[in-house]
Amino acid sequence: MRRSGRTPSTPPSRRAPSTPPSRRAPSTPPSRRGRRRGASPRRQRAPPASPPRAPPADQAPRPRRRRFRPGQRALLEIRKYQKSTNLLIRKLPFARVVREICLDYTRGVDMQWQAMALLALQEAAEAFLVFLLEDAYLCTIHAKRVTLHPKDIQLARRIRGIHGGLG
Repeated sequence: MRRSGRTPSTPPSRRAPSTPPSRRAPSTPPSRRGRRRGASPRRQRAPPASPPRAPPADQAPRPRRRRFRPGQRALLEIRKYQKSTNLLIRKLPFARVVREICLDYTRGVDMQWQAMALLALQEAAEAFLVFLLEDAYLCTIHAKRVTLHPKDIQLARRIRGIHGGLG
């Protein structure tokens, strides 16, 4: 038996809709709507949130930061550094390390270094490190790995021998 209209005993949630029956969408049987027996009806989606606020007129909208795929940033950095010829180690920290090592070998006597001598030493040190890391990475690839381990650097130095591998 179906009740039509509102009665005071009916709770507000179970009352009939306020639209007249002629304007309601035609009812389809549950089998056509895709409902299973005993399944509760799907909840209605909430109305969409208000559109995002526009930035103030004096500020430009921020562009989204670009997302790189894994490994792409590393390849970009490799290409960038291979194109350039500038030094990769900062000059002042390198000069401090050289002077500190020099103090150990001169028994505490502070030696003065020409700027061009420090630059020549830095060029040689960076070239040595780059070639050593290239050889070590070849050892890594030979071991069917991608990650460079300390044992790869040790192997590259050992293969180079006493003259090429820094003793």
